[in-house]
Amino acid sequence: MQKTPSSIAPALTGVRSRPAFAIFAGITAILCILLVFAGYVQPVVMGIVQGLGEFLPISSSAHLILVPWFFNWRGGVIDSLTFDVALHLGTLIALLIYFWREWIDLLRALPGALQWALRKLRGAPTQPRTQSEHVLSAIIIATIPGAVFGVLLDRLAESSLRSPLLIAVTLASMGVLLYLADYRQPQTKALEQIGLRDALLIGLSQACALIPGVSRSGATITMGRWLKVDRVSATRFSFLMSAPITAAAVLFKLEDILRIPPADVDVFLIGVLVSAAVGALAIRFLLSYVRKIGFAGFAAYRLALALVVALVYFLRA
Repeated sequence: MQKTPSSIAPALTGVRSRPAFAIFAGITAILCILLVFAGYVQPVVMGIVQGLGEFLPISSSAHLILVPWFFNWRGGVIDSLTFDVALHLGTLIALLIYFWREWIDLLRALPGALQWALRKLRGAPTQPRTQSEHVLSAIIIATIPGAVFGVLLDRLAESSLRSPLLIAVTLASMGVLLYLADYRQPQTKALEQIGLRDALLIGLSQACALIPGVSRSGATITMGRWLKVDRVSATRFSFLMSAPITAAAVLFKLEDILRIPPADVDVFLIGVLVSAAVGALAIRFLLSYVRKIGFAGFAAYRLALALVVALVYFLRA
């Protein structure tokens, strides 16, 4: 699993430009088709589901539960929480590589941001922060609620909140909220204008994503739009703030990942590879799409999927 990031890094880095995006999308599609013909249908499908669901506001956790439920992929490595965490490792790789320039700027801003915070706590005069220091401070504040609630409610989220009917309800309700926030609120704040209060509220919304169907990106983008952050800035901030919480979740489950049976290593590697590649494409697509169109299509998809899930649930019952 350690070799996966280095093998896809050069390709992911260039996905930002339109020609590179088209070429990379074609290569990814061909790779997925070849893997399907090689017999790896389930890890390819789940990798695609994670790559799309993690960044599009449609809830990856809901889809990772619903896809095995729809196709009766019960038991085995595909239906395990360890495999879900491995797929999140793939999308974390996509985040770190796609936004590598931003991460370098944010790391450089860390000493200044810490110095500003310490002076603020002591009540001493502070200098105006740079844009990177401001964004980094907002990301740190936004990460805290998700980390706290993630530790406190981890067991509950893994056991009691995975009902398809509950997922249908959360898919529909968050779809309505996303639509209302996006189309009722103006776009008046840029990324560097997200204040500490805004960051805290967006972080609290991220904590709600422990409930499958809510969607981490959906909840944070919805709150960002409700706070009048423009669509692209709300989306970028959602992506950037997801990296620390996703990395923490992967580290929290790292022991389980390292215990993968040798016979299942290929399935895990394919899942990670596909989720990383598709995740990078999803990031590039969403940043371009919302600039022109908005989130109504995703709200409609959530409502339609909720209806299908409820229908299948009651038919099976």
